[in-house]
Amino acid sequence: MKYSMMALGAALLLSWGAAQDVKLVRVAAGFERPTVVTHAGDGSNRLFVVEQGGVIKLVKNGQLQREPFLDVSSLTRAGGERGLLGLAFDPKFKQSGRFYINYTNTNGHTVIARYTAQGDRANPSSAAVLLTIEQPYANHNGGQLAFGPDGYLYIGTGDGGGGGDPQNHGQNLSSLLGKLLRLDVSGDKYTVPKDNPFVGQNGARGEVWAYGLRNPWRFSFDRENGNLFIADVGQNKFEEINFQPGSSKGGENYGWRLKEANECFNPGSNCTRERKLVDPILQYGRSEGVSVTGGYVYRGKAVPELVGKYVYGDFGSGTVWVGERDGNRWTARRLLDTEYNISTFGQSEAGELYLTDYNSGTLYQFGK
Repeated sequence: MKYSMMALGAALLLSWGAAQDVKLVRVAAGFERPTVVTHAGDGSNRLFVVEQGGVIKLVKNGQLQREPFLDVSSLTRAGGERGLLGLAFDPKFKQSGRFYINYTNTNGHTVIARYTAQGDRANPSSAAVLLTIEQPYANHNGGQLAFGPDGYLYIGTGDGGGGGDPQNHGQNLSSLLGKLLRLDVSGDKYTVPKDNPFVGQNGARGEVWAYGLRNPWRFSFDRENGNLFIADVGQNKFEEINFQPGSSKGGENYGWRLKEANECFNPGSNCTRERKLVDPILQYGRSEGVSVTGGYVYRGKAVPELVGKYVYGDFGSGTVWVGERDGNRWTARRLLDTEYNISTFGQSEAGELYLTDYNSGTLYQFGK
């Protein structure tokens, strides 16, 4: 993570029609390099904030709790793009107590592990490692975990790093890197859903749901219709938002390293002649930002004019955009110009939207 910003400066509002009075309201501070904000879906209305160093903290009734929910700092060496990067709660968490984390271990490899919790504390000794993915370089580890409306666990993996995907993991279906994975974690060990698109295909991993991704730091499902938005961090020129409709059967190829956003990358021309590639719905260049942070389709009540629109931002520039669809065409407008390192967005159980400032360790909520 990079680009230091002023810690607690107020967000500057940019004119956006009726939404020009949208603002960010400070909820809690005192986090160390926050990477995830999520909820447990158990009716408790708690917020869980993940710190890159390996600690998950709890916010109840707007108050940061003194004791952590879980501390796995001994399992990781956080820094750069490594550390504790993902958290997702089982859709039946209230009954099962199960949740899942995504971290890089002390060797730098990606680990997906399951834990159980009761009340406001997780049980550290309940850890069960479900999947380990070797990482050839220190960067592009992805990190997002989310349960889809189908009840399966989705995992975003980067291409392994190194610049330009030198080992071409993004287009290699035998690699788990540069992919969106889809796993059934209902048992003690994960299994591959039978309807995953590459099950039984020679030379392909059955876990793969979609491919051609560079570093999908954050993705999210629209809670109303299951549409999937994947924010993929770019290489030299563009940041992009990719889209998968809720009706998809999987198998989409989003293009990396053949192309970056809508432009050929490697090869430099004629990159689409042999494969059908899915273009991004939204993109922006280096003049507007350097590292996209994916958000959510807003389904809350605090900001009615944002309902049904996709809100996302940039880690380096601090800009927040709103994307919306008109027929088959997507457009984006600036919503906020902030002084924050936007490391993640998050949702509450009620669908309210949050973001974190990585540099100051502050949690904000979108409001009026």
